[in-house]
Amino acid sequence: MQRTRAANPTASDSYSSDEVRDELLMARYQRGDRAAMESLVKRHKVRIYNFVLRQVRHRETAADISQDVFLRVAQKASEFKHEARFSTWLYTIARNLCIDHQRKQTHRRHPSLDQEMSHEGGSATLGELMADHHPRSSVERSASATQVRQSILRAVDELPPEQKEVFLLREIGNLPFKEIAEVTATGENTVKSRMRYALERLQKALSDFEEYARELK
Repeated sequence: MQRTRAANPTASDSYSSDEVRDELLMARYQRGDRAAMESLVKRHKVRIYNFVLRQVRHRETAADISQDVFLRVAQKASEFKHEARFSTWLYTIARNLCIDHQRKQTHRRHPSLDQEMSHEGGSATLGELMADHHPRSSVERSASATQVRQSILRAVDELPPEQKEVFLLREIGNLPFKEIAEVTATGENTVKSRMRYALERLQKALSDFEEYARELK
C-alpha cells in the first residue's frame, strides 16, 4: 500500500492513508467536530465488535463492550497523542475492556462456537477470511464450506489466550506485528512466535481440510 505523509509533522511518515485519515479525524474531534467521531465509529465498529465477540463469546456482551470502547475513545480523546497510531490506541482500549470483563466474570457462559460475526460494511467472518473465494456451485460444496467455517471458529476459540489474542488482532484488526506488540505490551519477536504457534495449531486442528489450512499461511 502506498504510504502517505501524515499531515501532522510530528506523526510518523510510515502511516498508511487510512491511518492518516484516522489521525485527521481525531484532530478534528479534538477541535470539537462531533461528526469526526461518528466517522471513526463507522470506520472501525465492525472490526472492533468482531474482535471483542471472539474474546467474550457473547453477542450482547460484545455489543456493550464495543460501545464502551468508542465511549472511552470519546472521553479520552484529549489524551490521544498524534505520535501514536490510532489503531494501536483503539485496540489497546478494546483489549483492556475485554480483560476487565473476563476478570469480573465468575461463571463464564459459552454460547455456540459457530456463531457468526457481524459483517456489516463488508467485514468478513473468520471463515470468510480463510475460505476459498471460488466455490463450486453445488450443495456438497456449500455444506463443506459451512463445516469448514464452523471448524475454523471452534479451532480459534480453543487457542491458548495469548495466541488467540495475537491471531485476532492480526486477522480481524489487520494490525502489523509491531502494533500488536504495542497493544499487548509484548516483544515483537514474541508476538510473531505466538502467531506462528497459533497457525500451527489451527493447521493441525483443520488437517481434514488441508486446502483451507494452507490459506492460513
